[in-house]
Order: sequence, then structure tokens, then C-alpha cells
Amino acid sequence: MAEAPVSDAHAVAGEPGVAAETHAGTEVHHAEPLLLGIAPPVAVVSASMIVLILIALWKGVPKLVTSGLDAKIADIRSQLEQAKALRAEAEALRKEYANKIASAEKDVASMLDHARHEAEAIVAKAEADTTDVIARREKMAQDKIGAAERSAVADLRTKAARAAADAAQGLIRGNYTAQADRALVDQSIGAL
Repeated sequence: MAEAPVSDAHAVAGEPGVAAETHAGTEVHHAEPLLLGIAPPVAVVSASMIVLILIALWKGVPKLVTSGLDAKIADIRSQLEQAKALRAEAEALRKEYANKIASAEKDVASMLDHARHEAEAIVAKAEADTTDVIARREKMAQDKIGAAERSAVADLRTKAARAAADAAQGLIRGNYTAQADRALVDQSIGAL
């Protein structure tokens, strides 16, 4: 293929600002737009970015950013340390409460055991006391019955003695007269 004629002094291959297009064997050259007729926009944007970066470096923006990041990192580290401390404290509390629960369960078991022993002792004492009370009441009842029997026997004896004395008095009055009494008195005197 034949070389295309150069229509512009700037239209050399590889030179910036010149674009070449090929369509079916013809080459059309378009010139890139220039900012204020001096430089292409890409160069202006690149230059302004370089200036912006240089100003940021000169003003210490990276130091500010790194110090801000360092402060954030330090804050996050302190929060992590606090979280670790809180977790350790929570673990200690959990262990403490687990120990307290275990201790409380042991205390409850010992209290129940003690209460069972006390209840058994109370029941045994109540049974013994009941047996003693029953025995005492039986003895008291027997004593009362015995006393009532003795009283009844004594009353009967007293009544029998009175009845005998009354009967004897009646017999003596009926069988002895004053003369019989004199004879007895005389005999008694004579015997002396």
C-alpha cells in the first residue's frame, strides 16, 4: 500500500495530537482538541493532578491521613483490648456464678439431707414420746382404777363394818338385858 500524504506538519505518525483512521484504504487525520490552543486536555488534567498531589504532599496530607489512620487503629486496638478485658471479666463472672450455683446446689443437698435427718429424729422422738405418754397414761389410768378399787373396797369395808356394828348392836340390845349386863360385869370383876 502506498504512503498517505501528510497534510499537516503535525500529522507525523506517533506524534501526539494527531489521530489516524483507516477506512477502506483512505486515511483521515483528525486533530485532538487543545486547551486554550496550548496543550491537549489529558496533559492539563495530568499536570493539575501532579500539582494537586505536590500541594497535598507539601501540606502534609499523607501525615494527616496516616496519623488519622493510626489514631483509628489505636482506637480500634484499645476497643479490642477493652473487649478482651470485658470478655475475661465475663468469663470470670461466669465461672464465679457457676461455682456459686454448684455451691448452692451442694448447700441445698446438705440442707435437704439435714432436714430429712431432723424429720426422722423428730418422728422417732415423737414416737418415743407417744409411747411414753401412752405408758404413763395407762399407768395413771391403772393407778386411778386401783385407787378407785381401793376406795371402793374401803367404802365397802366401812359399810360392812357399820352394818356389822349396827347388826351387833341390834343383837346385843335384843339379847342382853340389864341383868345380863350385871352378870357379865360381875364375872369380869370376879375374874380380876
